[in-house]
Amino acid sequence: MAGRILIVEDEIIVAMDLEATLEDFGFETVGIAADKASALQLASAQPDVALVDVNLRDGPTGPEIGERLAREFGVNVVFITANPRMLGDGIPGAIGVLPKPFDAHTIKQTVDYILALKSNTDHMMPPPALTVFNGAQQRA
Repeated sequence: MAGRILIVEDEIIVAMDLEATLEDFGFETVGIAADKASALQLASAQPDVALVDVNLRDGPTGPEIGERLAREFGVNVVFITANPRMLGDGIPGAIGVLPKPFDAHTIKQTVDYILALKSNTDHMMPPPALTVFNGAQQRA
């Protein structure tokens, strides 16, 4: 299942590795954003999914970015972070959180799950590593 993915990650090596992994699985990346301004600018490319880190070049702006991407652009947001507790019980509009480190297979499963939720064509279970926020399945 193809999908357009926005990567919001300030560690360029992590971001480029994630981009290569997604493209290897047939997903299209719309770009890499390292801060709030570039993430919101890239949102105009209408990604299906945004993978958003919490701590970025401009500070811990990931939660705000994720909420805005979901609310203003209708993007399905999954946080990817080494600090999942910083998200508390969830961020409005976001689907869930995937803790770092993760492997390529987990990323593929997560994106496939989000795209299946969005299309309402499949009733996949979330991957074991993904913590789904309460009510998120109804929002996608």
